[in-house]
Amino acid sequence: MQNLLSELRSLVGETHVLSEENLSAWEQDWRKRARGKALAVVLPGNTAEVAAVVQACARHRAQHPDQHLSIVPQGGNTSLVVGATPDESGRQIVLSLQRLNQVRALDAANQTLTAEAGCVLQAVQEHALNAGYLFPLSLAAEGSCTLGGNLGSNAGGTQVLRFGNTRELCLGLEVVTAQGEVWNGLSGLRKDNTGYDLRHLFIGSEGTLGIITAATMKLYPLPAAQLTAWAVVPSMQAAVTLLGLAHRHLGAGLTGFEVMGQFALRLVDKHFKQLRVPLWLDGPFCVLLENSDHESEAHARLQFEGLLEAALTDGCVTDAVVAENLSQAKALWQVRESISLAQSQEGLNIKHDISLPISNIPAFVQSTDAALAQAIPGVRLVNFGHLGDGNLHYNVQAPEGVDAAAFLREHEPKVNSLVFDAVTYFGGSISAEHGIGSLKLHQLVHYKSPVALTMMRSIKRALDPHNLMNPGRVLSV
Repeated sequence: MQNLLSELRSLVGETHVLSEENLSAWEQDWRKRARGKALAVVLPGNTAEVAAVVQACARHRAQHPDQHLSIVPQGGNTSLVVGATPDESGRQIVLSLQRLNQVRALDAANQTLTAEAGCVLQAVQEHALNAGYLFPLSLAAEGSCTLGGNLGSNAGGTQVLRFGNTRELCLGLEVVTAQGEVWNGLSGLRKDNTGYDLRHLFIGSEGTLGIITAATMKLYPLPAAQLTAWAVVPSMQAAVTLLGLAHRHLGAGLTGFEVMGQFALRLVDKHFKQLRVPLWLDGPFCVLLENSDHESEAHARLQFEGLLEAALTDGCVTDAVVAENLSQAKALWQVRESISLAQSQEGLNIKHDISLPISNIPAFVQSTDAALAQAIPGVRLVNFGHLGDGNLHYNVQAPEGVDAAAFLREHEPKVNSLVFDAVTYFGGSISAEHGIGSLKLHQLVHYKSPVALTMMRSIKRALDPHNLMNPGRVLSV
């Protein structure tokens, strides 16, 4: 394949095709669950170069089908389901979008921002903020993940209940197809009823249909005030009751509603002593709420006071505190966002990114907690997530003193089956915001409708007939 590498170097520049260097930054997945071997890492500098690289790879694939060359698009390499890591074949090109990192335009009147796929999410947020707007997509990896990866996995985050997933924030895409053609759909239109909405095929496709190179995203006015509260609740059912009260008292101002189990908070307290975990000993779950008000801070605080008074009277909250300033609010959010890091410090764990009808979450948690405790005595459950939109990160940690790697080898298939069967029984999905990647590839065929899988495979064959784009992810073809 040296002829191909020489051609790629002529297309993007000698220094932007890496093959002999240490490629671990591109070959190791975020959770350290997998390590692959890339033929090369290619870093194009613009959309035209992305298209040229794909064309070259497509020609090579057609001329040498026995070599099974393929492309793995990669943004910030923060996938939690091994969705952007090369396999061990040494026949995959990692196409990194890191150099496509420009914000192309901000249209104030249209309240849109057009940015390239390699823009780090935090940089997009800051660009919008500097112009006096809010870009509401927010997640723990925002300092590393990229806009293209957010779109490719249809990322969620902490404000989905108000603004929706990345899909709802996107008005248009620029995409390089599996044939190396460029589709420019960066219109920024909120209404365009001219046939199939092609952007929705590529959003959430995890790079298996084409490569997103740029996107036009919605912006929102900045709120006049943003207040954060932390509440202790006696049960998951009480948390759901509190959510209903919050909707009634705060309306569209409710922009964050996170639930955290006590063991998840204990891990933060154990591994990040510098963070003060408030009120966590008083109940099995805590809730973090955010109220974004477009009137004033005084109005936002009055709304929060009314909500918490009603919740304390109802009994769904046993204790609560409202942040007095921005520093306190950031400290509360830092506790929430440190749970995943604390889990990593504790050792490898079995992650589940699930969604359920909110009304079914208490019954799911009660029954699945009990089933896991019976199947694996001493198992520890790291249960937290975006209760406001029905998304739990229902993770399973080895019993105290048990080797984490050995626990995964012995119990992961059984635990996954138990949890996913319960999710299906309660009307949920086995992936809420992380995607399928390769980790959940074989589970999907058991939990997705055969009719849906047939349609998905038809789309894959139509858009990528030679299986060039990120094979072995989402669908087995």
